[in-house]
Amino acid sequence: MGEKVVAGEFDPSGRQRQRVRLRQGLDALARLLAEKRFDRPKNLMGLEIELNLAGSDGMPRMMNAEVLERIASHDFQTELGRCNLEVNIVPHRLHGRVLDQLAEELRTGLSYADRKAGEVDSEIVMIGILPTLVARDLGSANLSYDDRYKLLNEQMLAARGEDFLIDVEGEERFRCASGSIAPEAACTSVQLHLQVTPGRFAAVWNAAQAVAAAQIAVGANSPFLFGREVWRESRPPLFLQATDVRPPEFAAQGVRPRTWFGERWISDAHELFEENLHFFPPLLSTADDEDPLRVLDDGGVPRLSELVLHNGTIYRWNRPVYAVADGVPHLRVENRVLPAGPTVSDVIANAAFYYGLVRALAEEPRPVWKRLPFEAAAANFDTACRHGIDAVLQWPKPGGRSSSVVRIPAVRLVQEELLPLAAAGLDAWGVEPADRERYLGIIEERCRRRVNGASWQAAAYHRARESGLGRDAALAAMTRRYGELMRTGEPVHTWPAALPG
Repeated sequence: MGEKVVAGEFDPSGRQRQRVRLRQGLDALARLLAEKRFDRPKNLMGLEIELNLAGSDGMPRMMNAEVLERIASHDFQTELGRCNLEVNIVPHRLHGRVLDQLAEELRTGLSYADRKAGEVDSEIVMIGILPTLVARDLGSANLSYDDRYKLLNEQMLAARGEDFLIDVEGEERFRCASGSIAPEAACTSVQLHLQVTPGRFAAVWNAAQAVAAAQIAVGANSPFLFGREVWRESRPPLFLQATDVRPPEFAAQGVRPRTWFGERWISDAHELFEENLHFFPPLLSTADDEDPLRVLDDGGVPRLSELVLHNGTIYRWNRPVYAVADGVPHLRVENRVLPAGPTVSDVIANAAFYYGLVRALAEEPRPVWKRLPFEAAAANFDTACRHGIDAVLQWPKPGGRSSSVVRIPAVRLVQEELLPLAAAGLDAWGVEPADRERYLGIIEERCRRRVNGASWQAAAYHRARESGLGRDAALAAMTRRYGELMRTGEPVHTWPAALPG
């Protein structure tokens, strides 16, 4: 949401005008699709990582403005909370040694940013949810100094009409009420972008939805929520509840939440943008007075700013993206499933698994979404978030009838079926075999040892408790050790679980 935004027009005539503007944008998108105006395939991928700031004591540091001032790079930006940053990697072509190249660029950029953060007694931590955050750290006073975050918070709170309720139960239960959307800032994620042609969009999006649970199972890294051990990947329930503008009565009636997995497989990108208009009232508006249909009539390419902004306030785990680059429109699938971290090697391994897998699944003659009920994919996502690497998932039975599914441990599914598919997909992209073997090997070792970021955090925390530390001290000690091991760059499955004595 980098463009100038204003509050949504909530008086009756203003609401109608805004609905007309969104409908014009949707109609313009339909024309662009029908006229085949989109960019040709370039096999482009992009990467964004949200980061936490912590002190040498492992506690959160609310000072992203000070750190960004010292970093002084457009690659790093604010995020919702003052304890957050985001780093953006320029698009790369999926080919050759791209994975090693991405890893080197990330290491260089993060190392530089970490040095600059150190000038103000802060450190960068790549982790899904900083374990030492507590609820009082994330009130409206700790939203980033950015008008768009303040405005979004005001509009979401006004739409809900009461405090947001956070209630997540797993090994333990965390429950609190919040007068702002600030708790969502605890969630730090990796976003993987893939530019696709309109003709391939549905296949890639459906494939991404089908494998979201497997991504979480092997990549979970958020077992602690405001000091309590809840789900192995606690970001999704927290994100859903911290942005849930539905009063309880609306939720009981089946009104869709703004953070959601979806409810069906799709046949084209237009369906997702159309769902946005059908199910979700706008929260914000742009100051852009573009008439997209007139722009098309004049032979131009519309920005579709209103449609794009509205899409940005609906938090699908696989989100459609419309953008214009060098005067040519393109579509992307934005995969928002993964937590940040633990290391650069782990992040790139997760990316390799995803990009290889969606390529292979999107090109299968009997697509997985024709054999797996959507309800099973959604249930898998919930199960993987709860249980991480120990999850048992539903998957089409090999050689079985359409919609014939079996229950299978996630690690077995990944080892026996998904990793070979991911390898074939990376080969199809033209990724060098050395890169493929290195990064998919990390996923294989996580499965073999049944270790990911979430299981390491939980094991290290419990060992600290067994050594006599109280809850808060154990969380701080584990977070400090996590930061130390993160800086070694060695993937998480190699980390020792015991904390230094």
